[in-house]
Amino acid sequence: MRKIVAALLLSVALLCLPLGGRGEEIDLSPTAAPTAEPEPAADPTPVAVAPLLEAPPFQCECAAMLLMEADTGQIIFEMNADSPRPVASITKVMTILLTLEALDQGRLKADDVVAVSPEAAGMGGSQVLLDAGERQSVSTLLKCAIVGSANDAAVALAEAMYGSEAACADAMNRRAEQLGMANTHFVNCTGLPAEGQQTTARDVAVMSRRMFAHPAYFDYSAVWMEDIDHGDGRITQLVNTNKLIKLYDGCDGGKTGSTGEAGYCVTATARRGGMRLIAVVLGASEGKQRFAIARQMFDYGFANYRLYPVAQRGTRVKGQLPVTGGAADGVTLALDGDLTLLIPKGGEQAVTLTPELPETLPAPVTAGQAVGRVVVRLNGREVAGIPVVAREDVAARGLAPGLRRLWEHWLAVG
Repeated sequence: MRKIVAALLLSVALLCLPLGGRGEEIDLSPTAAPTAEPEPAADPTPVAVAPLLEAPPFQCECAAMLLMEADTGQIIFEMNADSPRPVASITKVMTILLTLEALDQGRLKADDVVAVSPEAAGMGGSQVLLDAGERQSVSTLLKCAIVGSANDAAVALAEAMYGSEAACADAMNRRAEQLGMANTHFVNCTGLPAEGQQTTARDVAVMSRRMFAHPAYFDYSAVWMEDIDHGDGRITQLVNTNKLIKLYDGCDGGKTGSTGEAGYCVTATARRGGMRLIAVVLGASEGKQRFAIARQMFDYGFANYRLYPVAQRGTRVKGQLPVTGGAADGVTLALDGDLTLLIPKGGEQAVTLTPELPETLPAPVTAGQAVGRVVVRLNGREVAGIPVVAREDVAARGLAPGLRRLWEHWLAVG
């Protein structure tokens, strides 16, 4: 008897379901993109890996270079970007990044006082002339590392974070792996010559982009000249090694480095009109030359490119997507992501949006359910995809309430 009742109930349920069919053609193009330029995101994901240009637009005498837009992570052009090489004090970008992250995480505080070890005080190369036993705040040590590229300050910070420079180097390598810096290996935290220590222009840009994403970094990076009080009546003077702070309008940060094996290097950033660029120059033959090349790179980027806000999360997609077997005939859709592209100035018409969606969706549909995507192309080349989601729930069309209760009761007692 139970089997007969169950069969009757199932027959009724099937009769209540509509037949699937092809929905009418509807307009699924996204609404107009916003026109205001957004502030750069703090920790964005690169939109595309391939550079916009196949080769640099001018000749430069250096071993490697790369120009990146910081918000999108888009590379404008590059040269020998994946060739491993020593980069001298550019290594300190990772030391500084780990310090900034430790401050964000509360593992360090800016006013924590660090006692300088004999190992830190004995570092050669560029330094702020710290004495063994001298006590300085984390904030002061960070300023010395950023502004003056001080090796002694960098080692003092490494020891404050990890107990030793060797342990800090291990942490630097772990962080590099997390960031996808596949051609980088650190041996120390200063960039002093060491066998096996190497990185690339691309990896330098990656870690620089992370460093520049910390607002606290810019509290120090634009300092041009400052006295450091060693607490015993002795005063030494910091002078910013990044001359672009004075030489280039909009430059507010960067890191220099130079040794005999590395040549002259710089990773610098400049911001104009809401767009931030990162220029990496490695292996120049003279100090002035690296700055001249970086200036030329910045000039080209700012003159020829702009940020174009393509879409905002929550933007409604026009029309409805048909739903089969649902309490409603269709569901409205929305974009589930933000997207800003770096494009040539005047190249807005080269950006196209093409929906990739099914003809229908089977009920039930849940708000936020992924249903497809919008493909974004620049000059016909796919550069990104924006997920499309349902904006509301659509319940399945099922049994009448009385029959549903009977069916649920039957299942419970059966």
